[in-house]
Amino acid sequence: MAVFTVVSDQQLKDWLAHHDAGELQQAEPIASGIENTNYFVDTTRGRWVLTLVERLPVERLPFHLELMQHLAQRGIPCPAPLADREGRLFSPLNGKPATLVTRLSGKAVVDTTPEHCRAMGALLARMHLAAADFGPAPANVKGPEWWPIALEELRPRLEPALRTLAADELAAQQAWMDTPDWKNLPASAVHADIFRDNVLFTSPSEPSVIDFYFACHDTWLFDLAVVCNDWCLAPNDVTLDPARTDALLDGYRSVRAFDPAEKRGWTMALRAAALRFWLSRLYDLLLPREAAMLQPKDPTHFERILNDRRTLSGELH
Repeated sequence: MAVFTVVSDQQLKDWLAHHDAGELQQAEPIASGIENTNYFVDTTRGRWVLTLVERLPVERLPFHLELMQHLAQRGIPCPAPLADREGRLFSPLNGKPATLVTRLSGKAVVDTTPEHCRAMGALLARMHLAAADFGPAPANVKGPEWWPIALEELRPRLEPALRTLAADELAAQQAWMDTPDWKNLPASAVHADIFRDNVLFTSPSEPSVIDFYFACHDTWLFDLAVVCNDWCLAPNDVTLDPARTDALLDGYRSVRAFDPAEKRGWTMALRAAALRFWLSRLYDLLLPREAAMLQPKDPTHFERILNDRRTLSGELH
């Protein structure tokens, strides 16, 4: 949980005066997430989410907001940014770039069912197709270029067995990314962080996606693997539950078919998604930032997922 920048009611009222969002009624800090500061904001004209961007370079912020705008305009259920009266999608608030987006209905689901997974798979495929013509997107800041950098910084703080695991998996991923298969995987702007707490359901068949601040250019297969590693776990385990996994993949296939390179690369993509979040959670735990509220997530969860996915073989069917 994290609130890095505290905003007073008066600061928020002054900032909202430049928007057609109505008068402030209530602002409540959101005690979730580990990257940005977020508030629920109620005004006389609606319900919103205020985000103060903490680490993302300001030059990247237009991409994230314009991607949300692009997807929302194409019928994807996601937050839509509200421009101020000067047409800006973000502006300074208490020293940080801040943006106001529509607040979606629904609740996150902890215990996913196959129905939830099938609906998420279909929505993810729709998102990929909708983003295909979005235009250039920045590289994944926590992607393959960052992994060796993170490992080098973490190395003095890791036990030898963990250093060996990370180095071995990094080498395997680099070898895969040198293949024609990987280079030909379909890719575009993707969310790259669709965990269960970033999806709201009004019913098991109606998901909407929030928190696009890790969005980047990456493969559609990686984006799907991120979802699978979080949504499709067996109860009280890190192995993949067949019913949930099949439902996720069937939902995706109902909108878009996998190409042969994606079928062959599925297990490596699951491993890549596990490595990414294991390293980032290690980094947040062992090299933390200060925050008004901060509770780093347990990296051992993704260590166990990575070890399990390294035992898998086979292709998508």
